[in-house]
Amino acid sequence: MPAKTKKSGVKLNLDGLTPKAYQELAKPFVPSRPVFKNCMRAFLSGGLICVLGQGIQEAFMAIFDMTSREAASPTVAILILLSVILTSFGVYDKLAQWCGAGSAVPVTGFANSMCSAALEHRAEGLVLGVGGNMFKLAGSVIVFGVVAAFIVGVVYAVMGWGGAH
Repeated sequence: MPAKTKKSGVKLNLDGLTPKAYQELAKPFVPSRPVFKNCMRAFLSGGLICVLGQGIQEAFMAIFDMTSREAASPTVAILILLSVILTSFGVYDKLAQWCGAGSAVPVTGFANSMCSAALEHRAEGLVLGVGGNMFKLAGSVIVFGVVAAFIVGVVYAVMGWGGAH
């Protein structure tokens, strides 16, 4: 099927075009990516999320007289709750568009992926919709996390690095 290009108005025959030839043809029309700007946004936003988490942990330690280890679990729970609330209102997705990987790497990104999948499939029901589709995006993260934790645990046990509790 002939296609008209915007630049020259020349008709091109795209039948039988190989993927490599198509990439060469499309290369001048692909916008450049601001890699440095995206890296800075990801670094700053991920850092701010971590600073927020540290502030929440410090608040638990000061208000409830917890140790750092005791305050870690409720801090993660609060960050997950904030992420789910912001995802439910559509705020986290807009934030993630600007932040890029900075919002995806911390635990808030994982909670966002779980919540957005649940919201997307809620019309299909709780079991087949939410339950069946919630782990599609986050399932690989869970699997690789469990496998990595198992391997590290085996290495620690074999090497005797675990220590006494």
